[in-house]
Amino acid sequence: MSTATTIQRTALNQTMRKYGGKMVDFHGWEMPIQFAGIIKEHEAVRKAAGLFDVSHMGQVFVTGADAFKLLQKINTNDLRKATPGKGVYSHVTNENAGLVDDIIAFCLAADRYLVIVNATTSTKDFEWFKSQATRMHVKVENKSSAYSMIAVQGPSVPGMFETFAPEALKLPRFGIVEKDIMGEHCYVSRTGYTGEDGFEVTAPHSIIDKLWEYFMELGKPCGILPCGLGARDTLRLESGYLLYGQDVDDFHTTYESGYGWVVALDKGEFNGRKILADQKANGIKRRLTGLTLTGGVPRSGCKIFLEGKQAGELASATYSPTLKKGIGVGYMVPPDLKPGTPLEVEIHGRRVKAEAAKVPFHKGTAFNKGIGA
Repeated sequence: MSTATTIQRTALNQTMRKYGGKMVDFHGWEMPIQFAGIIKEHEAVRKAAGLFDVSHMGQVFVTGADAFKLLQKINTNDLRKATPGKGVYSHVTNENAGLVDDIIAFCLAADRYLVIVNATTSTKDFEWFKSQATRMHVKVENKSSAYSMIAVQGPSVPGMFETFAPEALKLPRFGIVEKDIMGEHCYVSRTGYTGEDGFEVTAPHSIIDKLWEYFMELGKPCGILPCGLGARDTLRLESGYLLYGQDVDDFHTTYESGYGWVVALDKGEFNGRKILADQKANGIKRRLTGLTLTGGVPRSGCKIFLEGKQAGELASATYSPTLKKGIGVGYMVPPDLKPGTPLEVEIHGRRVKAEAAKVPFHKGTAFNKGIGA
């Protein structure tokens, strides 16, 4: 009996191919890694606009009288900040304070939430949510297979949305609005993992191809480009955003990942709170730390050395098209290295000079006052 799994394809698969997408297997999904080239696509998003198929991301709806109670229990962040029309970035934790996933929870109404989860964890998250909802008046639905999602990112995007959805321009960062588009009920949110201002449209599969073509036409004057996962990765790493399964997982905590700002210890009990409170009070032994290189292109798994001794290894690493140098993040010991601390990274058996660096490496338009992360 074959154990091979059937690769999944988004509703935009044929459109991605039509636009010249170089397709790869991304955790069981056939997705475009690039179109015109990673650096060209990266620069288009930093300077103008880029369009991404992110339909592999998951959508879990949490509804009912105890919807808030459930989300408050399983998340580190305080869901009271997610009033109707707003969302919060948060970490879903297990009892050991490790990350089940990092998510964005949008409040659609007092008893109705849309949680955007990672592609590789949508089934896992759904099962975890259900297991935590015992004896609660709440309904948890995994509707990931019913929706597609496209992300429009870059400094020129707000101008495009004056035509497409002017009401979305009033949204704060992590805001959301429900809107009928092309006869279908959709969700427009103002987030994105690129560090630039922009929006996502979560829509039924039936209209997603038309939406893609619409945005490509609307963005022509500003030079919009279709973008793949390669540029999405370089953009998010420059911006200091985490990639689940690579930078964080079930065995690393929020404080260790450098994301203490999403921990609300004062909100009451939640999964892993005791461990996180102890880490807050007594410190941590390792921390996800940024570094930049003087030469070479670092990759995940490269060893990091401090004063000749291994201090950790890279979790995410790449060439930064904006900084024109290699960048990376890795869990390092000691956890409190100051920016500028001399380091070395081993690439193909050769040690390259590096130094600890502040994260994010680059702040795009999403960090501007009013919409910043």
